Amino acid sequence: MPYVVDEKGFYGDFGGAFIPEMLHANIEQLKENYVSIIAEPSFQQEMQCLLKDYVGRPTPLYFSKKLSQTYRAKIYLKREDLNHTGAHKINNTIGQILLAQRLGKDRIIAETGAGQHGVATATVCALMGLECIVYMGEVDIARQAPNVSRMKMLGATVVPATSGSKTLKDATNEAIRDWINNPHNTHYIIGSVVGPHPYPDMVARFQAVISEEMEWQLKEQTGRSYPDLIFACVGGGSNAAGAYYQYLDNEQVRLIAIEAAGLGIDSGESAATSVLGSKGIIHGSRTLLMQTDDGQIIEPYSLSAGLDYPGIGPQHAHLISSGRAEAVSVTDEEALDAAFALARMEGIIPALESAHAFAALDKVAFGQDDVIVMNLSGRGDKDLRTYIEKLERI
Repeated sequence: MPYVVDEKGFYGDFGGAFIPEMLHANIEQLKENYVSIIAEPSFQQEMQCLLKDYVGRPTPLYFSKKLSQTYRAKIYLKREDLNHTGAHKINNTIGQILLAQRLGKDRIIAETGAGQHGVATATVCALMGLECIVYMGEVDIARQAPNVSRMKMLGATVVPATSGSKTLKDATNEAIRDWINNPHNTHYIIGSVVGPHPYPDMVARFQAVISEEMEWQLKEQTGRSYPDLIFACVGGGSNAAGAYYQYLDNEQVRLIAIEAAGLGIDSGESAATSVLGSKGIIHGSRTLLMQTDDGQIIEPYSLSAGLDYPGIGPQHAHLISSGRAEAVSVTDEEALDAAFALARMEGIIPALESAHAFAALDKVAFGQDDVIVMNLSGRGDKDLRTYIEKLERI
């Protein structure tokens, strides 16, 4: 079964481009040009140079002796938290800013939940001298204040989304409205593997550097280029798409996709889309999303702003629906406990999103000799207020 996008922009039953007529020209321009532009030697040379000298890649693949002893397996951490700006998001924004320049766009818009994508977008706009507008839910602005300050310091305009749940979904809605109103000079840097084709494929290609490095790093450290399992958190799912990319057709590698259960799957306060969702269209693609019987979106909930989304990327919907990926749900408290355990075990404070992946180690069966890669997608600076609140309860 193919797990990459087809010529029509679908992964099995999921994907496509369901867009307003006003966006048709922009989407067509991207569809017709992104593959050829990315393949240009000058593009690749500039991108690889920036990833190495500006972002700080390759990121380490770190063998965790303590986690390995605790879980009786060989556990490696892919340290995306060590990238410039503190997460995997910069991989994609570097690629998309170079693409935007080649398409003649001089104004950049973005949406952000946890703020890491907003910071990464503001960073590359400052680097390239382009105008940057970031849409962010009012709730997320309050709970991710340090990243809001970073974006503003970098010169970005942060626009609050005040409708709906005032989180990532609503920020995305506002960004799409902006793009409709400014189609000619504006490029929309979507931060995850969501949205209309070609975005899910394009973002996955830019994030594929994660698993490309993983291959040779594993070969150096273990003697073979693939792990037995890969754990990655999934909201929209860009870090997971990058971690899985090189291994999609290798059935020996189990792909573990960890979603936010919030207060519990049956609590009514959750973002576990693969369990609670059904087929529908959101932000330009057909995927799995949380919705009522008459198609109204159910507001998601997670303590983690980056996982607080009612859908998942269409590729992940296909991977999970086909059985290629295994979905696991983790609650707020389980993720918080995992964050503190990692901090005290390895001296690494993870992003709350990444902590969900570590919590899943208690929920997945694996063998004593299995090689496991945990994609540590971001660092926990932005979540310190949430962690401090837990400290006060301990």
